Amino acid sequence: MSIEIKNLTYTYMKKTPFEKTALSNINLKIDEGEFVAIAGHTGSGKSTLIQIMSGLIKSPEGEVLIDDVSLDSKNKSKIRQARLKVGIVFQYPETQLFEENVEKDIAFGPRNLNLDENEIFNRVKESMKLVDLPESIKENSPFNLSGGQKRRVAIAGVLAMRPKYLILDEPTAGLDPRAREQMMNNIKKLHDKENVTIILVSHSMDDIARFAKRILIMNQGQLLADGTPREIFSQNDILKTAGLAPPSATQFLLTLKSKGIDVETNSITIDEAERELKKFLTSHSINQSLHH
Repeated sequence: MSIEIKNLTYTYMKKTPFEKTALSNINLKIDEGEFVAIAGHTGSGKSTLIQIMSGLIKSPEGEVLIDDVSLDSKNKSKIRQARLKVGIVFQYPETQLFEENVEKDIAFGPRNLNLDENEIFNRVKESMKLVDLPESIKENSPFNLSGGQKRRVAIAGVLAMRPKYLILDEPTAGLDPRAREQMMNNIKKLHDKENVTIILVSHSMDDIARFAKRILIMNQGQLLADGTPREIFSQNDILKTAGLAPPSATQFLLTLKSKGIDVETNSITIDEAERELKKFLTSHSINQSLHH
């Protein structure tokens, strides 16, 4: 099972003076259970891609299949069931909160599916647990919560729909470091323990390096590269073309190397960089002892 995109091209305001091609001949497949990151500069086409992937907008050129069901199918029931498998959380999703309390906000989607109250109750409870929201805040107004809690309420509302594929557009934007870390750990837990397929759009190369298993690089509407974090971050020319920088750990080691310090520069996480520095310092200490 997968989300598959074939020969996808999307043009805004076609046949007008403002015509702009946002996506050009995109072909890709994201299998169930993957943790994929999509990276690219502003205007690279990644936002258009995820909206088409989730069925929010439709392109007349190309095809999108969700678990082998084409979103161009004439069977409207099949399309509806396919689209329900994909949940999308936009950047700053807390701006979409509107109910008087947390429970009602999370229950909004399931209630629109005409589920019985017992099922809705169970889904709300389960979704809150998945994002580490205490049941004690169910009656609280979502507008009185912290920024991180608001974000988790919004994500819980999407999870209550029980999607197989979860698209997250800059889920840590605007959060403080502690809330960022908690958010990313919750997303990792959803992937590892609940087997939710994660499609993460992020400008944070550090988050991508730590959590994603596969990276798609977008540039000017094209899929520029597709590979593992180590494969992608070792290709500086591709990153420069896309207007991206390597993770901070890699940048730090590259800086040391430029100053004549003999370190390997293939580390992509802080932990890996720390191990590389310890290795260098240990070697340096031994060489110094031998010299004396």
